Amino acid sequence: MSALVLYIEDDDNNRVLVERVLKAEGYRVITASRAETGIALAMEHLPDIILMDINMPEIDGFMATARLRAVATLKDVPIVAVTANVMKGDREQTLAAGCDGYIPKPIDIDTFPSEIETFLQQGK
Repeated sequence: MSALVLYIEDDDNNRVLVERVLKAEGYRVITASRAETGIALAMEHLPDIILMDINMPEIDGFMATARLRAVATLKDVPIVAVTANVMKGDREQTLAAGCDGYIPKPIDIDTFPSEIETFLQQGK
């Protein structure tokens, strides 16, 4: 069975793009437009990988990552930041917050699926 990807992202266009790209490669994808919804979906579906936007209203990606890491059944699920935070130090801050990886936006649709596959393989 193909890997289940949860993408937590408040921007509709980004959610649609990532979902289309990954589904075209055979991944199963569920999405959430808010961190609270994403956390609930993660606990319900136990995805193989979580893609996390950092800049979201209400609860940002750092806080959402911390909350996901506190859930025993999700502690080993790779969380990869997919973010427009590309200034010096942003990658390090993202990894220090508990993310396993970092992919800058805009994503490269040609390499994105292989990047996701690499994170999935590292998580096994």
